Parts: sequence; C-alpha cells; structure tokens
Amino acid sequence: MTFVLAHLSDPHIGPLPKPRVRDLVGKRLTGYLNWQRRDKIHDMDVLSRLVDDMQAHRPDHVMMTGDVMNIGLPAEFPAAARWLRTLGEPHGVSFVPGNHDAYVRSSLQHLIQTFAPWTSSDGEHETSWPYLRVRGEVALIGLTSGVPTGPFLASGRLGKDQRDRFAALLDETRARGLMRVVMIHHPPYRLGATPGRGLSDVRAFEKLIARHGAELVVHGHNHRTQVFHLPAAGTTVPVVGVASASAVPGTPRHRAAYHLYRITAKGKGKWSIDGHVRGLLPGTREIGDLGPVPFKV
Repeated sequence: MTFVLAHLSDPHIGPLPKPRVRDLVGKRLTGYLNWQRRDKIHDMDVLSRLVDDMQAHRPDHVMMTGDVMNIGLPAEFPAAARWLRTLGEPHGVSFVPGNHDAYVRSSLQHLIQTFAPWTSSDGEHETSWPYLRVRGEVALIGLTSGVPTGPFLASGRLGKDQRDRFAALLDETRARGLMRVVMIHHPPYRLGATPGRGLSDVRAFEKLIARHGAELVVHGHNHRTQVFHLPAAGTTVPVVGVASASAVPGTPRHRAAYHLYRITAKGKGKWSIDGHVRGLLPGTREIGDLGPVPFKV
C-alpha cells in the first residue's frame, strides 16, 4: 500500500474583513494592527498557485494544521470554510485549529460550528478533540492546541482530558496495526517555539509519545520547515513543521511551501515515509520541488 498525504499550514487568508469598532477590543485591536504588517507577507495569489500544485499531485488526503484566519472575526469564518473546500471535500481534508483560529473566547463557538465537517471523527458530524479518521491503513489523529490567550501571546494548550483521550487513541490505533499520523498546530516539543508562543503542556505531550508512540507528527505555527525527533520506545518519532502556505518574503525555509508524504507499508506495522517540500522557487512566483523533507536534520 502506498498512501500520499499533503500537509500545509498557516495560510492566514486575506484580505481581512473590515471590522466593526466594537470588534476591536482587547487582543483583537493589537492583532488588527499587526495584520497591517502581515498583510504584506501573505500573498493570496501565491497561495492559490500552491493549492493548484498540490491538487495536481492528487494526494489521498490533505492535512491543514491551522491559522487559516487572522483575528477570529465572525466574518472570517465563512471565508475560511470556502477556502478549505478548495482543498477538497471534507472527507479528504482534515483540519486542526491554531491560535489565530481560536483568537478570542467569542471565536470558539464559530470555530466549532464552522469547521465540524473537517474536525469530526469517522461516523460523527460534530467537532471532537481529538478526532480519528482512518484512511486505508493510516490513522489521522487531530488535536486542538488553539486556545484564546491574552495580547501579545500565541501559546497553545491541549489539557488533561484531551491528552487522556489522545493516549487511548494511540493505543487503539497501534493495536489495529495502523500507521499513526498526529496533527497539531503548535510545535509539540520543548524549545520548539519562543517564550509565549509554545505549547504550555509540551512536557506531557512528550511523555505521551515516549509511552505510546506514533509514526509521524506534523505541525505549523512557526512558518518554516523544521524537523525534530521525539524519543519513543526503542525508536524516535519525526516531528515536522511546514512553512506558511502563503508567505512570500524570508529565507528559503520560510517561504510558501507544502509537504508531500508518500507512505508505504512494509509489513507487520512497518512503514517507510518519503517526504518532499514543494513551494516558491527562488526568484520566481512559481511552485516547484524544493527537495526532500530533511528527516535527518
């Protein structure tokens, strides 16, 4: 069996809808002012080209790991849902929210209702965390680390209840002989993000992986390609971050890109993972191959 997964993240869809004055209270005010700068970073034409390139490779499933929005305005949610549908039907696309999707407390109900088709377990129709989707021999486990935070913070949290359910899913899917792919927005390892931007219960996550294992963890948030390995019983688990899908300036690992993973079953719960980065070619606005995912870095 060969299964092809695409992973993209942090598109930060624009333009930002014009906010009402009453919307710009507390954290949204600072976020709105910050967007005036970020708007020059995220290019929707490049994002469209990247999605077209991804679809041309006909992945079996698409993983989108958050920050489809910017400051959680009510008017952003319908636009976010329309964009998610450009990636494919919800059965073939899985979404986990980031801190910009859960920007303020009033965003949460919109998030739960809007993204339910992309954040529900097989056979269910409502958002659940974590959720489990099985496609062939691949188990896709979606976690939410997006929580409302104060101004100038972009941290995330899983919480004990979600971690306990996550541990049970890891054991269940391992017993079924499935290849376990975990999706989360924040980098789930210590030193994975700068202070105020990381996962607050990251040590608990690391212990879960050490105890229950996984085959691949993917994340966004940092807007760059990066690879880390978490120890698990007798092996290590690759944890791979992807660049923003719409970012134009920056170093090669920061510019717009997505990852394609070709997963091949080797028998008896063994798998090979071949990953490639596709994104903005140097000095152009074209999308092309940028080389392998640097698993050994």
